[in-house]
Amino acid sequence: MNEIEDLQIRISFQEDSLQELNLTVARQQNELAILRKELARLMDRLLELERNQPGESGDGGAELPPHY
Repeated sequence: MNEIEDLQIRISFQEDSLQELNLTVARQQNELAILRKELARLMDRLLELERNQPGESGDGGAELPPHY
């Protein structure tokens, strides 16, 4: 095998590897976008649950715990 054929083979393998890496990155970007949306949804849900907690209405502690 001469040097030109060797280089052509190496370039071919590098192109295949690059294409596979591009597909992997694209798939990970999609997964990341999905996870970001899910995180935002969960954060909204958590804030909603915190607002609906009894005694946490922000009225300065109208419900005092029993001391005795």
